Amino acid sequence: MKMSRRARRMARHHRKQKHVTALNLVSLMDIFTILVFFLLVSSSPAPNLPSSRAIHLPEAATTELPGIAPVIMITPDSILLQGRKVMAIPETLDEQGGLLPLYEALSVLRGKAANGERQNITIMGDAKVPYELLKRVFTRCSQAHFTKIALVVSSKQRRS
Repeated sequence: MKMSRRARRMARHHRKQKHVTALNLVSLMDIFTILVFFLLVSSSPAPNLPSSRAIHLPEAATTELPGIAPVIMITPDSILLQGRKVMAIPETLDEQGGLLPLYEALSVLRGKAANGERQNITIMGDAKVPYELLKRVFTRCSQAHFTKIALVVSSKQRRS
């Protein structure tokens, strides 16, 4: 039986496609090696703390790294827990007992954790925040049963 030109061309085309190119494993191994090195370098023993341009941290000479814990950020305008605004600073300074919304948010956060565990919390406060406000935040944290409180500071160079 005679084949048409198109049928012969298609048969030739399909015969050529049977040759599969081999996979170049050297290139693949290079890519995975670079990926592994990138992951090793980018991972660090200290957790990444949220950064905010609204907060200018005080300086201190310390070598300890903070652990993994919920973060309270005290900016000149507001108090944030885990990046979510809890309350504004002007209303905080006006209150006598103060910081009830912060206490409620901390209690909810504490309720999500396992009971009986020591709870850690990290406080990032602006250098210009009044000490009285920091003291109130410490009090509310301890009332919400956060037993280990860490302050985040900017490290300054030690002189030898």
